[in-house]
Amino acid sequence: MRSFCQACENNKGPILDVLRPLLAGRRNVLEIGSGTGQHAAFFAAELPDVVWQSSDVADNHAGIEAWIEGIENAPAPLLLDVDRDDWPARRYDAAFSANTAHIMPWATVVRMFEGVSRLLVAGGVFALYGPFNYGGAYTSEGNARFDRVLRARDAHMGIRDVEAVTALGARVAMTLIADHAMPANNRTLVWQRDGAR
Repeated sequence: MRSFCQACENNKGPILDVLRPLLAGRRNVLEIGSGTGQHAAFFAAELPDVVWQSSDVADNHAGIEAWIEGIENAPAPLLLDVDRDDWPARRYDAAFSANTAHIMPWATVVRMFEGVSRLLVAGGVFALYGPFNYGGAYTSEGNARFDRVLRARDAHMGIRDVEAVTALGARVAMTLIADHAMPANNRTLVWQRDGAR
């Protein structure tokens, strides 16, 4: 049975506007934390030259499969629990994740960046969508309220600072190359994998 997330429905078009030029000429994308599968289904259908590989913990696979059924360039989801560090062995041209960094503990965000860096080819890109702070400051009152809700639910959750994730990327050989403003006070940050692989 398909699960549904209204936020995915609202943000898929603006995210696609960022991804379409970014993924031009790239062939294999790993989505981390595919959730309902709505993004995987939409982006795979809109980007037919890209193999869009979804991934998530096992509990979400049935819902993802329901969304991507019949989409030729969207293979079955991979089992990926970032905390267990069970990343695929193959390399990818690009990686994407939406609305994950603020619900992961910081240690898990670190593991996500480390895993992405290992699997990206040289010049590969990582696009991360969600809310972010700048200099420790919220970009809107709505984001401040959202952060309070997150931290009340779990003290390890919270909106991350752009400076912190930029520094984290640099530690694992990824350079921040773009910061796109998105609707509803979100951003899409894009890193590129450095060096020869």
